[in-house]
Amino acid sequence: MAKAIQLAVLKVLMIIIFAGWIAVWIQKPTNMWTRKWKGAEDSSSYTVFGYYGLNFAVYTFPLISLTIIGLVYLNLVSREPPRSRPARSATIGFSNPVLVNSFLGILSSIEILAVFLFVLFLAWTYYARISNDFKKLMPIKSLNLDLWQLKYLRVATRFGLLAEACLALLLLPILRGLALFQILGIQFEASVRYHIWLGTSMILFATIHGASTLFIWGVSHHIQDEMWRWQKTGRIYLAGEIALVTGLVIWISSLPQIRRRRFEIFYYTHHLYIVFLIFFLFHAGDRHFYSVFAGIFLFGLDKLLRIVQSRPETCVLSARIFLFPDKAIELTLPKDPRLKYTPTSVIYMKIPSISKFQWHPFSITSSSNLDDHTMSVVVKCNGGWTSTFYDVIQAELDSDTGSMSCMPVSIEGPYGPASLDFLRHDSLLMIAGGAGITPFLSILKEIASVNSSRYRFPTQVQLIYVVKKSQDICLLNSVSSLLLNQSSTQLSLKLKVYVTQEERSNATVRGLVNDLSLVRTVNFSTECSKYAVHGPESPIWMAAMAALSSIKFIVSLICFNHIFLPHEKKSAVTEKMVLPSEKKAAKEKTPSSLVDLLLLASFIIALACNTFLASILRWKRLKKDIPPVSPKQGKATEHGSVEAKSPVEEHELHFGGRPDFQDIFSKFPNETGGSDIGVLVCGPVSMTESVASLCQLKSQGLNISSRGKKTYFSFHSLNFTL
Repeated sequence: MAKAIQLAVLKVLMIIIFAGWIAVWIQKPTNMWTRKWKGAEDSSSYTVFGYYGLNFAVYTFPLISLTIIGLVYLNLVSREPPRSRPARSATIGFSNPVLVNSFLGILSSIEILAVFLFVLFLAWTYYARISNDFKKLMPIKSLNLDLWQLKYLRVATRFGLLAEACLALLLLPILRGLALFQILGIQFEASVRYHIWLGTSMILFATIHGASTLFIWGVSHHIQDEMWRWQKTGRIYLAGEIALVTGLVIWISSLPQIRRRRFEIFYYTHHLYIVFLIFFLFHAGDRHFYSVFAGIFLFGLDKLLRIVQSRPETCVLSARIFLFPDKAIELTLPKDPRLKYTPTSVIYMKIPSISKFQWHPFSITSSSNLDDHTMSVVVKCNGGWTSTFYDVIQAELDSDTGSMSCMPVSIEGPYGPASLDFLRHDSLLMIAGGAGITPFLSILKEIASVNSSRYRFPTQVQLIYVVKKSQDICLLNSVSSLLLNQSSTQLSLKLKVYVTQEERSNATVRGLVNDLSLVRTVNFSTECSKYAVHGPESPIWMAAMAALSSIKFIVSLICFNHIFLPHEKKSAVTEKMVLPSEKKAAKEKTPSSLVDLLLLASFIIALACNTFLASILRWKRLKKDIPPVSPKQGKATEHGSVEAKSPVEEHELHFGGRPDFQDIFSKFPNETGGSDIGVLVCGPVSMTESVASLCQLKSQGLNISSRGKKTYFSFHSLNFTL
């Protein structure tokens, strides 16, 4: 009961903080806010915190505090999983697909509402700003502009504010350790598309802003004078131009055509975000930068804490190479027995012998309830990095040594859902295509490993697996005991395999699952690393680091401003005695780039201090708590063949066609008897959209099974990474 009250209080606090932050952004374009904010800044300039402290407290800290409280909330949620499946939520319908589009993807009603409100906010911001500008147009002394040119220049300027609003949210969806979206149950892999939408919108608005400004300079014959200016105070035009060009390079290299075929180009050019953000700061100034600083602050802290978490390196224990046409490798890594993770979790892996900089995500296929000392991932070898990895292992196998030298790897994560509510249904219909089977391997192992009466996981599960070739089915070898020996578990699992590019053969499910002739195993030495994967720190620890970083930043900023900007120390009484001309002269003595550099230096110091502290605490924990890799862990787990003790005929093997999802959805409620059905899908986009469209149609109509029960389909799209 006490825990429920704590969770409720934290929820209320998060709602209040978020609503307050949104209210600030809504009022920001109004004249009333501009007048009051200017007065508040003037008053705060004579305090120890200065105007920069006010800007940080109002624009930046709300999101940081929201993250801190959210981490405390996630820590409470993750302590003990619910002991019973909750009743069907009234909000389930809001998470089901409402719009299925090949361009936009699969959108729920909540996502559509959020997008609509954000677009409405952008329209309001632009209207409020531009209407005020047109009411009090003032000629620019350095430019001799006609009325239409002056108006168009104001239009261009206000598009820059829309880009700023997008930048304020841009980095939030790609946080991993300090993930705000995890509070909403949205994982990193799913929230990346919000980052793409925001980034595309930001670049669009910024391009209109920059191109229109250059156009006005060009038609007024001032382009040579203006575009190369690095002003001492105010907007620095050259910095804005550098930021825009850098942003365009990042966006172009992120297009699917480049990202999928030339991942290395996408990966390395994306690190130009540092250049983009620095020159954006110089262009917009520190006051505008505080509006977007929260996401930058959290992203920088999250990045460095993840680097600390990935040290020291661990090692690969073994690799199982699947030799079917679509090459794949199952890696086994050592794990701290106390490290627990939820199914569908993801790790990020770097292999220095292949690339010292590239990190790649992989879905975990094991269960921490079954495997105390190891974790497994499947690597699909269809890219440059993964193909190189495959060739290295294959070359060693061909040398007939039987064992490889130690292969060190760095691991970030695991990152996964905070709760297992997406599994708490009467029955599950799981649909996988090709390599999309990997998240379901961990789900099946998790369901089979726990006491179903305690956790209320479904006992009726049907797995639809669509593959090109029958040999691909051997990826199910790690769950062969669940498929072929169900009498030993409470799980009733039915498998339906659809082989699309082969005609009917005499093969059976048992034979294909147990066909180890397509699998080769290699063991690695463990001499190069004595550490197992120990996982990220607790949410409470992360919350403490976020709070300490905020304090260090504001303290550093105060010290720097009082050292390098002594004229800001004047009292309010003294200020009244200073003439306006003297005020203006005093302000002009301080270059705006110096103020920006002080903010940047404070940020770097705060992150550096926290990284140093986190490293010390990490190493102390490793020396004291993390057990070394034992020789027993270094041996590969042989799954082997499983003799069927339950009728194999229950499983179905279809050749030469794709599944009829309409027929499957119609029959499934009658086959399982459940009224609340969870539909989990992972695979190609076309298949996912097809299943989502069917769930959309089912949710619009009233579905009644032959047993007279109302049937509800809850759609969950899983993201797999290989």
